[in-house]
Amino acid sequence: MKIVVLVKEVPDTYGDRKLNLETGLADRAAGDAVLDEIGERALELALSTADQMGDVEVSLLSMGPESAAATIRKGLAMGAASAVHVADDALLGADLGLTAEVLAAALQRVGFDLVITGNLSTDGTGSAVPAMLAELLGVPHVTSLSTVEIAPDRVSGTRVTDDGVARVSADLPAVVSITEALPDARFPNFKGIMAAKKKPYETLTLSDLGIDVEATAKGRSIIVGLSEQPARGAGVKIVDDGEAGAQLAEFLVSNRLA
Repeated sequence: MKIVVLVKEVPDTYGDRKLNLETGLADRAAGDAVLDEIGERALELALSTADQMGDVEVSLLSMGPESAAATIRKGLAMGAASAVHVADDALLGADLGLTAEVLAAALQRVGFDLVITGNLSTDGTGSAVPAMLAELLGVPHVTSLSTVEIAPDRVSGTRVTDDGVARVSADLPAVVSITEALPDARFPNFKGIMAAKKKPYETLTLSDLGIDVEATAKGRSIIVGLSEQPARGAGVKIVDDGEAGAQLAEFLVSNRLA
């Protein structure tokens, strides 16, 4: 079985994140870059499956700038066997649709039995790429899973909904996305870090994937306006002098909160 895990370099969740007000894109130079935690959890699921089943190849797939190579190699140090990195300057600012198209083309090139990804990245939080991928690849998808069981020919799990817990499954090949309910990722050890330097690492461009961005750019979403979030103002303090209830009710009504 071949499991491909989608990983992504993102700005550090615990650091300051800013937008470039001229381009509308995330200012990735404003803080440290890290491997997205949800991607690490997806990789942990794949590696745990390989530990249990034995004959499982775990590969990484990522789309990002060339500078993301060092971050992606962390996944190799954790235990993935190989990595494919799509890096092309024409993809700067790619929307969800183009991102899914590029990743689908890369997946068709490398082959897969199961694709595992996080339900949403911490920078874009679009939560749409897994379903888009499945549609483009023509395979079933089971998304936002809080538990996952993987068999040689089938994947199943549970999804928490507003009304309870849904049990879902699909035959392979398939696309799966997970939530943060899955276990934390293992830490790379020294042996893994040294081994990562020799593992296969392929860098692809759009031409390698047969994608003409100029031809596919029509109809892509664009930014029509951008402004910085205003600073938070001082709140309203209500002192209970016997009229606090009435003041609170008036505040809620005036702000259309009740």
